[in-house]
Formats: sequence, structure tokens, C-alpha cells
Amino acid sequence: MNKYLERIYNGIIKENPTLILMLGMCPTLAVSTRALNGIGKGLSTTAVLILSNVVISLLRKVIPDQVRLPAYIVVVASLVTVTELLIEAYLPSLYEALGIYIPLIVVNCIILGRAEAYANKHTPGLSLMDGLGMGIGFTLALTLAGLIREVLGNGTAFGAQVLPAGVEPIGIFVQPPGAFLVIAFIIAIQNAIGIKTRQRQLVENACGGCCATCTAACGKAEGGNAK
Repeated sequence: MNKYLERIYNGIIKENPTLILMLGMCPTLAVSTRALNGIGKGLSTTAVLILSNVVISLLRKVIPDQVRLPAYIVVVASLVTVTELLIEAYLPSLYEALGIYIPLIVVNCIILGRAEAYANKHTPGLSLMDGLGMGIGFTLALTLAGLIREVLGNGTAFGAQVLPAGVEPIGIFVQPPGAFLVIAFIIAIQNAIGIKTRQRQLVENACGGCCATCTAACGKAEGGNAK
């Protein structure tokens, strides 16, 4: 697979920031009460991810290691401020729905994590595709979780009524505990159908998928070292 397309595939499937890496869980739990909220939050985060990855990649040889993280935060904060102002001006309803979670993109661990783990070590082109892939993966996870919670908790999908009038919605699904249940359910399905995530590949490569074999081998190695 082309290395640029691989970055998008990894962000959506193998290294999905929410469903695989378990990053950005605060906005996932808080704003994914509706599918439209998930799309809005995901796309705004994607825009910041792409731009911050490119800028940090361009400056990776200029920023001293001693001030690396503060410099990242300055870059990300500047981009988030611009994004917040644009959303407030052109999408006021989304701005009101997301509220404080727009400026909190500054401290989203997905943004800083990709800046440190990838953009700081790779070219702007690859960094752009990495930000795009991670952003799409984050958006899809938020939208899917928001859609399930909206249907079960409110009886609607993208604002349209989908449950019959006599069916009572389950209110817990629009609360934070409902988000935990939905995310856990999605991850369980993902594991059941055997999607090849990065973690799964690491386990299979190390011990053939059998943790007991791996533990036994590690135990023997430790015993040998002790002798």
C-alpha cells in the first residue's frame, strides 16, 4: 500500500485514536450525544490535526528540544482559536452545542500525541496524511457513537424521529455512562470480527496470539537470566 494512503488507513482502522488508542475520550463521552455533534467535533478536530501536523513538521528542525511541548501548544492553541472563531461565525448552533469542548481541543491528547509521535519525525506530506487519517478515524468513531446514543436515548437519528411513538427511549444512553456502554459495545464487535488492529498484530507477532505461550517463554527467559 502507498505510504500516504497507509497513514489514512491506519488512522481509521489499525490505530483509530478513540477505538484503538483510547485517546480523546473526554470529548467522546461528552459531545457524542448526537450524531451531528460528533461530526462537528470530529471535523473541527480534524482541521486542527492536519494544520498542526503540517506546521510542526515544517518547524521540526527549528524548534529546540527543550521547548518542544510548549511550542506545540502555542501552534495548536493558535489554530484552535481560528477554528473556534470560524465555527462561532458560520455555525452558531454547533458552537452552542459543543461549547467549552471547542477550546479544549488545545489539550486534546490526540493532537499533542500525533505532533510528538509522528509530525516531529516525518515530512509535511506524511504528517498531513497522518492528521487526515487520525481525524477521519476520530470523526467516524464520534459520529457512530453519537448516532447509536441518539437513537437509543432520544429516538432520533440526525434529528429525525426513527423510533415509533409508543417506544420509550432509554435515557441513560444520552448520559456519560451510556457513552461508556456504546464505546465498549463497538470495541467488542470490532474484536469479534477480527479487525487487524496494531495491538492485535503485536500480540500475534510476539506469541502467535497465545498469551499463555508468551508468558511461559518470558518466564523461561527471566529464569535463565537469573541464573
